[in-house]
Amino acid sequence: MRDQTRIPCVLMRGGTSKGTYFLAEDMPPDSETRDRVLLAVMGSPEPRQVDGAGGGHPLTSKVAIVSRSARADADVDYLFAQVAVGKASVDISPTCGNILAGIGPFAIERGLVAAKDGETEVRIYMVNTDSLCIARISTPGGEVAYEGDASISGVNGTSAPVLLEFLGIEGSNCGALLPTGNLRDTIDGVDVTCIDNGMPVVMVAARDMGVTGYELPDELNRNTALKAKLEVLRLKVGPMMNLGDVSQKVVPKMTLVAPAREGGAVCTRTFIPHVCHEAIGVLGAVSVATALVMEGAVGADLSTARVDVSGRAAVSVEHPTGEFTVDLLTRRENGGIRVDRAALLRTARSLFEGDVLIPRSVWSPAATTPKPAAVAA
Repeated sequence: MRDQTRIPCVLMRGGTSKGTYFLAEDMPPDSETRDRVLLAVMGSPEPRQVDGAGGGHPLTSKVAIVSRSARADADVDYLFAQVAVGKASVDISPTCGNILAGIGPFAIERGLVAAKDGETEVRIYMVNTDSLCIARISTPGGEVAYEGDASISGVNGTSAPVLLEFLGIEGSNCGALLPTGNLRDTIDGVDVTCIDNGMPVVMVAARDMGVTGYELPDELNRNTALKAKLEVLRLKVGPMMNLGDVSQKVVPKMTLVAPAREGGAVCTRTFIPHVCHEAIGVLGAVSVATALVMEGAVGADLSTARVDVSGRAAVSVEHPTGEFTVDLLTRRENGGIRVDRAALLRTARSLFEGDVLIPRSVWSPAATTPKPAAVAA
């Protein structure tokens, strides 16, 4: 196979997503070449990604690039890349909390972090958003365990738990928890709440968009009029959220909210950004949960979420395939709410490891300069 380049790779399920995981040292040193490589790895821009490892869906066209961290407060650096399906685009503006669930196991099994007997804490620096997460991985006998009793909506069966604790993620993409400076904004007559607690999200009441919010993803994906209206809103709020022109970005996520139906705090339908998510993203759920405990925010009036006297709130966010519980630790500050900690449960599993093959015409490692020791955006 002289005309193909081999790149060591692990295919992993992280939460309700699936992606290819790489060591930074095995990737091209410059971002332009790296993006060409990732497009070839996944098989984009062909919509089915039949000539690559992608699954023809945004949730299965994700990439993690990992390295040892030079930071005193982190063990590894994690760069996330969303490879577009149907077009030649790689977006590193957001991070991904589902793919994040696989970073700890990957780092341990690739020798970046030494495992302890019982449980291993992996401190992860999320390069995309300049923020930190502590992942707690089950490691009996010093080896990663994938089998266990934890279950999450959208994944069959049970697995070992991966506990994720996010610290200081307010405004990690947009510079502020409420990047427009307002709890509510009105765009073309529609009330929205723009929030960023780890993921830029625009909260919109489903009824204001002419739907119930209980439709299944396939029905919403066929609703071209709804998607067109949502995209008009998204393009307008992008600059308001300090994200600039978002026409080629996957953020902000547009989330429709309606009263809960299954005992949760609220029902959601999220677009990522043009396809309705079959669940909801990890950090998207954190941002939604945060908005629900802020009096006056879109969705808060529809929600049963409440903060107790200790500042804690367990917010169950319903989505098309189940629910997602986010544990928040908040405090009052300057007349508003400050979130000090957000924690949640995910699972992950290593599916395949070996080499992914791409055409040597895309990248020939021998023709490049030495690879970097750490990931860079």
